[in-house]
Amino acid sequence: MKRPIRAFFIAFFNASALALVQPLAVVPDAAAAEVQVLHWWTAGGEASALKELERTLRAQGVQWRDVPIAGGGGAQAMTTLRARVLSADPPTAAQMLGFDIRDWAAQGALQDLTPLARSGGWAQRVPKALQAFDTDRGRWVAAPIDVHSSNWVWANKAVLERAGVHRAPGDWGAFISDLDKVRKAGFVPLAAGGQPWQIATMFDGIVLSVGGPAFYRRALIELQPAALDSAAMRTSFTRLRALRSYVDGEYANRDWNVATGMVIDGRAGFQMMGDWALGEFNHAGRVPGKDYLCLRTPGTQGSVTFNSDAFVFFDVKDRAAQARMVDDVMSPEVQARFNRVKGSAPALLGVSPAGFNACGAKAIADLAEADRAGTLMGSMSQGYAVPPAIQHAFYDIIARAFDGEITPAQAAAQLAAAARARY
Repeated sequence: MKRPIRAFFIAFFNASALALVQPLAVVPDAAAAEVQVLHWWTAGGEASALKELERTLRAQGVQWRDVPIAGGGGAQAMTTLRARVLSADPPTAAQMLGFDIRDWAAQGALQDLTPLARSGGWAQRVPKALQAFDTDRGRWVAAPIDVHSSNWVWANKAVLERAGVHRAPGDWGAFISDLDKVRKAGFVPLAAGGQPWQIATMFDGIVLSVGGPAFYRRALIELQPAALDSAAMRTSFTRLRALRSYVDGEYANRDWNVATGMVIDGRAGFQMMGDWALGEFNHAGRVPGKDYLCLRTPGTQGSVTFNSDAFVFFDVKDRAAQARMVDDVMSPEVQARFNRVKGSAPALLGVSPAGFNACGAKAIADLAEADRAGTLMGSMSQGYAVPPAIQHAFYDIIARAFDGEITPAQAAAQLAAAARARY
């Protein structure tokens, strides 16, 4: 959420747009009528996944009013949501991420879902790392529907075979060697877009690959100055800069799903992108192992840097429909159908991988492994590691380092300075 958020909420409460919300409990189905759902899932795979939730609610007699706001990341969606809340016209539910959830919850603007969470056993079913964002002072304020992770690499199998690459790269050196082979074969080695968050997504995986989960946590979550301005961080920026030579000249204004399409269509060999890309492969009817490969960023297997889409809820008249939506969002069956399409893992542990393709099953297994090992960590690039002011300062530094405007040493020092300035 853009700052200053406190000024918005002061206006919000002074205008008496909404009373302080009461806990949302189970209410009779007979009263259910309509839900208005604000979200930014407009890409093919995303929109298809959301249809699974919509169909479930419609089958239960709840009408769905779609409020899509284009633009990945949700900045425009949050602007629209603020305007609606100030106008005393909140939606039933809104898609929301990480620190935005914390900000809205801290001001008492979200429905308290604790009664539903207790009856559903959410505390035992949702990974602890997610609960840090979905709860506020002991109350559940968000219902997570998926877990995405940023440390993935996607590859077109036919392109790799034509380039003489016959197995997925197991370490960073092999990855660079494979990029060279793909370029020599006449393909774009690395599909990417120039939007800062896309470059930061690549950087997420690089930092994790260079320093491991302990270093990633110290540097990009705890913001320890000695980790931010360190030899390992300078190595990370050196690797990021090296990737620039494998990106084509048209990358600057390319959206992430267009870059994914380059891999799907066989114009590019690899893409470093979160597993929302899997939804695009699914939407295109591609089959893992046959048409494409999915792998963790080389050197990061065993760790998952996550972001999680969740729904938050506002004080509206139709509480029956709202309660029904919460129940469906947290249903293992709905989460399985939704995430099979979207390319993410269910936010509920223990959901069967049956029906997921090989990449989806790997996402479920990797999530469970990281949850057990304590290596499930919020993604800096996706807004689950540091507050937005620091994240966007990091975006700028990472983008300038990628383009060679600053050296790796300058970039590492600037990360540390940015973190200090915004504490």
